[in-house]
Amino acid sequence: MNSKYTKENANDVVHHLEYNAERSHLIIPEYGRHLQKLIDQATAIEDNEERNKAAKYIIQVMGSLNPHLRDVLDFQHKLWDQLFIMSDFKLDVASPYPIPSREVLQLKPDVLKYPQNFPKYRYYGNNIKYMIDVANKWEDGDMKNALVKVIANHMKKSYLSWNKDTVKDDVIFEHLYELSDGKLNLLHSSEELLNTTDLLRTNKRISNKISAVSQPKIQSNKNSKTTKPKYKKQQ
Repeated sequence: MNSKYTKENANDVVHHLEYNAERSHLIIPEYGRHLQKLIDQATAIEDNEERNKAAKYIIQVMGSLNPHLRDVLDFQHKLWDQLFIMSDFKLDVASPYPIPSREVLQLKPDVLKYPQNFPKYRYYGNNIKYMIDVANKWEDGDMKNALVKVIANHMKKSYLSWNKDTVKDDVIFEHLYELSDGKLNLLHSSEELLNTTDLLRTNKRISNKISAVSQPKIQSNKNSKTTKPKYKKQQ
C-alpha cells in the first residue's frame, strides 16, 4: 500500500503537536514563527558564503511583507537591523549598514521634562507661563513693556475662551502678578487691555471656523432634478 495513504494513529498525531507555551519566544512576533525559524537556520550555517546568501534571501522575504517600501534605503536599513535583532545578535554576515549591538538596543531614552501637572490656572495653558518666564529675564524697557502687554491680552483672551463671561482687567493683572512671582506688576498701571466684546467675538468666529472644518458637508437633494423614465406608447 502506498505510504501516502497510510492511516496515521491519532495518539501519535497528538503527541507531535506543538503548543505556543513550549515554543521559543518570538523576538519580533509580527514576522511570524516561520521567519524566525529561517533566521535560526541561517545562523547555524557554517559556510560563510551560504550564510550570506541565506541572509539576503531572508531580507527579501521580510521586504515582501511591505513591497511598496522594499527598495527604500531607510527601510532596507530597518530590515537589516531587525534581522540581527531576531537572530539575538548571533548572525555573522556582511551587512551593507552598521551592525547594531545589544547595548545600543537596551539604552533607555532621556527622561522627558513634562510641564507642570497641576497648574493653578489651567485655562491659561503652559505657553503663557513660558512667556512670563521669558519676560522676567528681559531688562526693563519698551520691549519688555510691550511683551508684558501682549501676554496680558493673551491671558484675557484665554480666560474668555473657557469662561464665557466678562472679566475685569484687574483680575488678569492679579493673575499675571501671581504667575510671575511678583516680578510683572500691572496692578497700579493705567494700561487697558482689549475690549471683552471684541475678544468674545473673535473667539466665537474662530470656534465656528473649526467646527465648520471638522463637520462634513451634507449635500442636499432638493435642487437635484429627478427625471422620470419615458415609456414608449404601445400601439
